[in-house]
Amino acid sequence: MATLRLVKVTRAGRRRPAAPPAPRRRPEALTSREQEILRLIWSGLKNKEIGQRLKISVKTVEAHRANMMKKVRVTNTAQLLKSAIQEGILRI
Repeated sequence: MATLRLVKVTRAGRRRPAAPPAPRRRPEALTSREQEILRLIWSGLKNKEIGQRLKISVKTVEAHRANMMKKVRVTNTAQLLKSAIQEGILRI
């Protein structure tokens, strides 16, 4: 089976290996919008209620929640809230 190799063709027509794309790193800190949504989750609101309050779609709320969970490296909302309290993002 042949392997795929990226090459860059120069103006002179020479071929040379292309540099691999730089990995995109996810920012570790929560944005102000994510922090706002996190506070609303903590207050017990559902995604639909958060969307109505912030005038954004439910899908956008879900995307923010998913991004927060990736940044904090957790798999559910309970772990997200626990980590936010432990890291001082949320205060009880």
